[in-house]
Amino acid sequence: MTVTGRSLPSLPQYRTDDVTRRLSASVHLDDDFALYVDRMLTGDRLNALGLSLGINFVALARHARVATRRRAALDRGLACLQTAVPLALLLGVWGLVNGPRSLGWVAIFGPLGACAITWIMVRRHEARSRDTARETFLGAAKPEQTAPPVEQAAEAALHELKRANVLPYADEAAYTRPFVGSGEKIKEVVWQPIDVSRPADAPGGGKLPLRPFDVIDLHTYVARHMEGISGLQGLRAKNRLYVLGSNAHLIPELVPDRTRRPGARIPSQFVQAGLRAPGAGMRTHLCLERIGEGGRLIVSMYLRAILQPPSLTWEVAAYAIPPLDGRFHRVDRLPVAPFERWWDLVRHATRRTGPELRGALGRILRRRRWVSDHERTLARTRRAITKQHIRHDYGATGSLREDLGAWDEAGYTDRTDAQDFLFRLQQGVLTATERFLRDHHIDTSSYDKAVQVISTQTYNIGNVSGPSNFGAHGTILLGGQQGPGPHGGPAPGGPGPAGSGPPAPKP
Repeated sequence: MTVTGRSLPSLPQYRTDDVTRRLSASVHLDDDFALYVDRMLTGDRLNALGLSLGINFVALARHARVATRRRAALDRGLACLQTAVPLALLLGVWGLVNGPRSLGWVAIFGPLGACAITWIMVRRHEARSRDTARETFLGAAKPEQTAPPVEQAAEAALHELKRANVLPYADEAAYTRPFVGSGEKIKEVVWQPIDVSRPADAPGGGKLPLRPFDVIDLHTYVARHMEGISGLQGLRAKNRLYVLGSNAHLIPELVPDRTRRPGARIPSQFVQAGLRAPGAGMRTHLCLERIGEGGRLIVSMYLRAILQPPSLTWEVAAYAIPPLDGRFHRVDRLPVAPFERWWDLVRHATRRTGPELRGALGRILRRRRWVSDHERTLARTRRAITKQHIRHDYGATGSLREDLGAWDEAGYTDRTDAQDFLFRLQQGVLTATERFLRDHHIDTSSYDKAVQVISTQTYNIGNVSGPSNFGAHGTILLGGQQGPGPHGGPAPGGPGPAGSGPPAPKP
């Protein structure tokens, strides 16, 4: 690379933890979302949690716990007022009929006082939530430093998930793809086989001796050199064992206790074994993950080398996760000027006083009922596992990051970045494979023919589709065409309806 020595100003950049900050702020502004996150990340469960994919789960879990506790405290106070209103009415009526008539004033001013106190409590709760959200999103401190820790065991599991080298996937995902939570499909294909049995020509004539290798060597080589070859700084490359959920218990190191959730890390020997000799619903893939600016977009490629002499081929699958849904941008639109902030809080409290007061007891009862039902279901499942020895599906069904994305939030730069990531990843795998074969003295003429077929395969990113063409010497030819699908909908293989995140749970 030529260095010009130009001195240029630095443009503002997205924060690398922008998605984590935005979600951590959103739990303070959306009580249902806070409860959903708290239950998902720290609740008792038997199935695996999806990959974090650029989100700091520890920080998010801490802020969700703060938000849910604040909401619960508000509901407890409102429930006392909700109970006091009918009591005040009864006391006032009794006083008018049978007792001192002065008690009749209780029937008049009791409900009014309860409404006034509710107004104050709702306004204070909203003000604290907004202030915490803005500080979390814009503050200098890291999000995990601005909220107290949750349970030690829960945080340890979330920390372990950052370095996950194994992921059980739900049995139902076996019919589509095991890479749960990776987003919308860009492409899934098995590349043209390459003949690896013929030695390369020696410089002085004759043939070079073949250097033996296996798929572990090839995966290791690609993982080690992909960042430099592709030019994608910050590329994450890791071998990960994907296990069918109902077969996860067959690996004791993955499920040491069949009545608890599976772990996220196992000895590396099991991961390597999934390369050389895949097991029952167990295969190891080289996972390449490139996260875009500020975590807005994620493109993942999953590779599995298939070596069956005399040929080698790659199983390739690529997926993309769009930016966060627009509902997580509320923190950007909070009024901050003194009068506007005051007036907006007044309007919010006035509008919400009645519903908050009337629904306090109901919200508390629904939360308790959910906890009771959840504990009963887990106890019943655990009893079936231990007493009836049923095969439980421990697999993850998706990921939080995938659930919260929406393709209608993907702009031009996001779509072009996704294409760039895809092309660089594919070209990087081809280049790394060619270099690996040359290093092992293998004739690459079969590789050259295979590339001609591989480079014409198509892709789909959002509503953009086309051939992933590569020109000579690794140049990229952008042959994509933008347009709707055959019936005016998304392009084939594109995403589902925008904003198809998780349904907001009722407290």
